[in-house]
Amino acid sequence: MYIFLGIAAVIAVWVMVTYNGFISLKNNAKKAFSGIDVQLKRRNDLIPNLIETVKGYAKHEKGTLEAVTKARTASMAASSKGDMKAMAKADNMLSGALKSIFALSESYPDLKANQNFLELQEVLTETEDQIAASRRIYNENATYFNTKTEMVPANIIANMFNMKHMDLFEAEESEKENIKVKL
Repeated sequence: MYIFLGIAAVIAVWVMVTYNGFISLKNNAKKAFSGIDVQLKRRNDLIPNLIETVKGYAKHEKGTLEAVTKARTASMAASSKGDMKAMAKADNMLSGALKSIFALSESYPDLKANQNFLELQEVLTETEDQIAASRRIYNENATYFNTKTEMVPANIIANMFNMKHMDLFEAEESEKENIKVKL
């Protein structure tokens, strides 16, 4: 009888410890995801200032400015829903649109020399770096969680408590292609 109670107690403790481990990993991943969200919001808040700065110099580039605005709106909508795949897609679209804004500065020397534009460009570059770092941290935490949900015997607890696989932030296929350099 005591042996049975001892075994039951050991199993109960193992279930609790394993479950709590899952909760800890899941919360770490959520915290890391929140870090991505904070950086995306920071970037989205900077974009209107960038657009206003560029507007004064690049009056003929309305399409580029509209593309950035559209990409920013999509990014904010995806972020508010918490949909990771939509956020990644919108983020990639916004990153591409921002690259085209920075490419504009090559065509407009006055814009390229504008202190406000240079500061915004520097802050946005720093923000992009922080977004990339936040993604790496999130992916690391989500990978720990996913690995634990698949490993025996923890996968038994994961299945019992319906622990779902966490998606990772991944680059779009177009971003994985080699860059073509023309000389």
